[in-house]
Amino acid sequence: MCKISPHITYVLRQLIVYVRIVLPSVWMFYQSTGVKLTDQNSGIDPRDQQTYYFSMTPFRSVVMFVLRGVFKGFSIIRDEGVENLPLEGPVIVAANHLSIYDPFTLQFVLPRPLFFMGKAELFQNQFASWVFRQLGGFPVYRGERDEWAIRHSRQVLEQGQALGMFPEGTRTRGKGLHIAKPGVARLALAVKCPIVPAALHGPQYMFRHFPRRTQVSISLGEPIIPERWETTLNLTDRMMFAIADLLPPEARGIYLHRPAGF
Repeated sequence: MCKISPHITYVLRQLIVYVRIVLPSVWMFYQSTGVKLTDQNSGIDPRDQQTYYFSMTPFRSVVMFVLRGVFKGFSIIRDEGVENLPLEGPVIVAANHLSIYDPFTLQFVLPRPLFFMGKAELFQNQFASWVFRQLGGFPVYRGERDEWAIRHSRQVLEQGQALGMFPEGTRTRGKGLHIAKPGVARLALAVKCPIVPAALHGPQYMFRHFPRRTQVSISLGEPIIPERWETTLNLTDRMMFAIADLLPPEARGIYLHRPAGF
């Protein structure tokens, strides 16, 4: 194994510190110069005037190729159960949410493109919005029932694509699973599509121990088929206990103990 010289290690450490300091400032500038996504005066949702993609774009292919190489330099990603993901047809990949790197690490191991919703603030700047839309993202307003985002999620599935969702609705940063929101189950029941549970462990530690690479594990469980009689609450619990089964006990949070019947 080749050794990295102390000088190179120092330079790379400084580069990481620089990026972690500068990027938030750049991002705040983007947001401050951006446009709002809602226009209450006109009653028209400006999101309908944007172009969204339901397939892999050339830009996305190039970006993912570059990012895959970059992430290999900082992490070792091990996957298990990828064969459980259907290669075609509508499917929801439901995963625990640890860090901002989750969508990328998950996409690296999957054989088909994933489409994600992201908080609306990320799309306020026109350039950032174009990049995220090219990468398969679409905006959602958190903390409220966003009918536009729900409708677009259904469109993704109706196009036969894979939709990535984080049932907990927020990052837990490795502190164990939190109570899931019912949106994933409600969508799966409405579209009648399977849910593939996915468990991530390790992305929350990325870039913290450079130059040592972070160990990241991604496990996919067997598809969960919504039953005709099933309620949203029941399906949500089935999904979350399936995710918990793929995680080490200390990461299962409130889903550590599976009740009888699940």
